Amino acid sequence: MFPMFPFHFRATSCALPTALATVLVLTGCAATHSNSPMPEPVASLDAVFTVQAEGQRTVVRALTQGATCPGIAWDGQAAVPMAQRVAPATLAARGNGVQKDNKESRFDVLTCEANWPAGVTVGRINGQTVPAPRATVQRIVIIADTGCRLKASENAYQPCNDPQKWPFAQIAQRAAATKPDLVIHIGDIHYRESPCPAGNTGCTNSPWGYGYDAWQADLFKPAKPLLQAAPWLFVRGNHEACARAGQGWFRFLDAQPWRETRSCNDPTQDSEADYSEPFAVPVATDTQLIVFDSAKTSGKPYTAKDAAYGHYAAQMQTVDQLAQQKPHSFFMSHHPLLAFASVREGNSVKPGGNAGLQSVFSASHPERLFPEGINLTLHGHIHVFEAISFKTAHPTSLVMGNAGSANEGGPPESLPAGAEPYPGAVVEDYASRAEFGFATLERSSEGPNSDWLLTEYDVMGKPVIRCDIHQGKSLCKPVRS
Repeated sequence: MFPMFPFHFRATSCALPTALATVLVLTGCAATHSNSPMPEPVASLDAVFTVQAEGQRTVVRALTQGATCPGIAWDGQAAVPMAQRVAPATLAARGNGVQKDNKESRFDVLTCEANWPAGVTVGRINGQTVPAPRATVQRIVIIADTGCRLKASENAYQPCNDPQKWPFAQIAQRAAATKPDLVIHIGDIHYRESPCPAGNTGCTNSPWGYGYDAWQADLFKPAKPLLQAAPWLFVRGNHEACARAGQGWFRFLDAQPWRETRSCNDPTQDSEADYSEPFAVPVATDTQLIVFDSAKTSGKPYTAKDAAYGHYAAQMQTVDQLAQQKPHSFFMSHHPLLAFASVREGNSVKPGGNAGLQSVFSASHPERLFPEGINLTLHGHIHVFEAISFKTAHPTSLVMGNAGSANEGGPPESLPAGAEPYPGAVVEDYASRAEFGFATLERSSEGPNSDWLLTEYDVMGKPVIRCDIHQGKSLCKPVRS
């Protein structure tokens, strides 16, 4: 039996054997005492995920509490260091003018990133495989409004500790099991804005505020299986506006390179940081996704003199140009333009489209609000599932804001006669669901028709509604058990 000494064995001219007796007796390899320090341990990774950016550009992100960024190995080659996106920081409380409780935001993780090289099929960080972009996108998971709602101004305290009442972790796990090629989050990720009241066991010990701990609790921890399943395309919601969780949005999720002027760190620069240029992502030879940042839009119509009107009007010109790139475009903004909102009294509905966006879009496209070529729109914000198809030229509108944040009641199974989400938008087919769930969008045919199948699932991953989507029209039916 060999004594245990605090030394390291270092092989010189041959490989290090597995048995110490073999080292000393058979091989002749010298076992020497080394005073050199052990290699630095690999820093633990808080999160690793892939962000889909414009075009075919994808970005790998890693969050670590280590002092330096980890290395990433492409296709089995030697690892190369990831670049620092932004260093850890503790930022003074901004205050959003709504919540009475404010505190500094502590971002105690280093955010690192690396662009995915063309032609590479596998990336690994510390031995962990990174979700790779797919050459063909066949199945897309769609979620929105996922965080646990803690909001003192509305006396709204969702039981974050109860997986039945805040089921986002279950939804992420079930959605990952569908093996998507892409995950779309259509905004409102961060919801823990206020401290849990004393004595409220449903949310006791929940982190709150806009720092990393709340982001970790609302996204990176519960969504881990889904973050590992496929690249994510993030659409910004109003909860990620500068006055709220915008600093975390730009540190962690925004697809564009880091710029201090677009970080939400300086309130005097919010007029730039609260608006992002639209971009498009191809998902097939004939189909693309158009991403529109509506984080700062108002619930009231704009006038042409409003600064926001100028921002959104310019962005609509970009959308018009992007829509000409492919025969079919799916438009995504957190706030819907064609939707119904529930009215608790009387089990009725009212128009739920965003009036600010409607006032801008209607000026450019008065007949259908959207340019030709956009035949499907995807949104969140209203905490229900809705699929609305029209007799008129308006594109089918999907609302999928039921993936975790507290629900707001639900519309009836059928609409009252003559109900329109916007003047002149005549409904032909309508399906809705108030319960928690998620959706998938799958290509069902190739060629010029761009046929897709939308499936709405419950928390347990059981399909409950299916919608055939064909040339801008949808037909939905319940799935019978």
